[in-house]
Formats: sequence, structure tokens, C-alpha cells
Amino acid sequence: MSANVHFTGSVDRDLLQRAKVVAAKAETSVNALFNAELRYLVETFEAADAVGNQNFKVLLAFSLGRVDDQAVMDALGLDSQEDLFLLMAQARLPMPRLSDAATQDMVADLHALSV
Repeated sequence: MSANVHFTGSVDRDLLQRAKVVAAKAETSVNALFNAELRYLVETFEAADAVGNQNFKVLLAFSLGRVDDQAVMDALGLDSQEDLFLLMAQARLPMPRLSDAATQDMVADLHALSV
């Protein structure tokens, strides 16, 4: 049996408020929600890694904005973005955000329009 440990982390204020609402509706705690989701993420990653399957790792990198959709589709042999987003849902990963580079490119484009 493993012992619980306390740690400090930071989350967006709005996200924490929404998590509190979800926890209340589910009659549980934010801690229990976080523990369940973190356990799922780690166990899924470890199970895939143990058999040499890199698919979850690729999807996680996409979810975190580290790679773009085309790179993921190429790596996984997918033909459509719909298939990619279905895999993301099946893996229970949050939908991706733009990579930092893509975000900066968009900001630069917007600044160029205002000149």
C-alpha cells in the first residue's frame, strides 16, 4: 500500500473553480478527481511504454501543444483530423492547444495587420 504525499501545484483559477463545481456535482473532492485523472494518465502511459507502443506518447505531446496535428497524423498513419480527434477522445486526453511557435506566429501576423 502506498502512502499519500502532499505536493504543491498551480492551476488556472477558472479551471479550479470549474473543477470544484464538477466535484460537487459528482459528490467527491477536487483531490479525488485529480488523483483519478493523474492515475489514468500515468498508468496508460506506462502500459503503452511497456510494450513499446508510442501512440499514447505522441497523442500526449499533441495534447500539450508540443507537436502539430500533421506531425501526429503522419506518426500515427491517420488520414483525417476527425480520426485524430476521435483518438484523443478515446485516450481521454484534453484537446490540444496551439504550440507556442504557432501562437507566436499568429501574434506576429496580428501585429503586422495593425501597422
